[in-house]
Amino acid sequence: MIEVKKNNFFLNKEVNTYLKNIIKNKSFANGYIFYGAEGVGKRQTALQFIKEIFKQSSPSENVEERIKNKNHPDFLIIEPDSPLATKSTRSSDPKKTIKSGSEIIKIGQIRNIKTFLSQKSINSEKKIVLIIDAHLLNEAASNCLLKTLEEPSNGIFILLTSKLNLLLDTIISRCQIVRFRSFSSKQIKSILKENLDNDKLNFNSKLKFEDLINTSNGSPNQLLKNIEICNDFSDEIIIKMDSPIKNSLEILEISKSISEKLEIVQQICLVNLIQTIWWRKTNNIGLVKKLENLKYLLRNNIQPRLAWEITFLKISMEDILD
Repeated sequence: MIEVKKNNFFLNKEVNTYLKNIIKNKSFANGYIFYGAEGVGKRQTALQFIKEIFKQSSPSENVEERIKNKNHPDFLIIEPDSPLATKSTRSSDPKKTIKSGSEIIKIGQIRNIKTFLSQKSINSEKKIVLIIDAHLLNEAASNCLLKTLEEPSNGIFILLTSKLNLLLDTIISRCQIVRFRSFSSKQIKSILKENLDNDKLNFNSKLKFEDLINTSNGSPNQLLKNIEICNDFSDEIIIKMDSPIKNSLEILEISKSISEKLEIVQQICLVNLIQTIWWRKTNNIGLVKKLENLKYLLRNNIQPRLAWEITFLKISMEDILD
């Protein structure tokens, strides 16, 4: 696992200034939506924001440790239920836990919020609810959350999401949106230089660093994750994916290799990398759209090997016709 020098790595200075003013003036809204790409500091900033709110009421308490251990009596964190979550077969490191793509937030979890808020605050003026990946609320959970937001309470809601369009408009209208902007390539390089030892940033020499940056969606954290994932790719796969494959036999062979050797999360990362490389070389939007559909199929576990084969064959046929 690539380690960074600072625990507050990737925090957004503009957002921090805005939140500090809220804390200073105690001008708290009932709900906030922290919106931005994965890995741009939403979760870290939310936890820092929560810690500072609690410290106003209990400055002498070890708030940070209690939040970290999820045992603060006035803090509730809701995370997507992931019964099908898997771990990398190459490591027992808990940091390597990966998502299965089937995670949701269920109505039972939101009902727990009502119970939590019905209890009197113990150490602070406000009880705080943090909802991770709020766009994964299912329909019933979304409607239940909306009713909870509508009711007067002593709680502050903080919803984290990278997909604002998947939240109910009525939920959005009841919250203040705090926008986390993605970083430019130049900013990412600067952040890595400041916070990461150069000798720790090792990636496959057959890949271009600019391509890796462009797969990160403006997120330094996502870049580091992608580098770790890409380092597990064989040279054979990286070389084959350098440009669209035309030979049908090669397509079948590489599709078999990818589906057997890589987990779904690694396959999706590979598609993102392929999109970046092939777009740089072809500027073919149709090709990019076909790869986007491949990601959809992979996320839904629709016969990965067949998904790769069909996608590559379609691209190959289109390329021949052109």
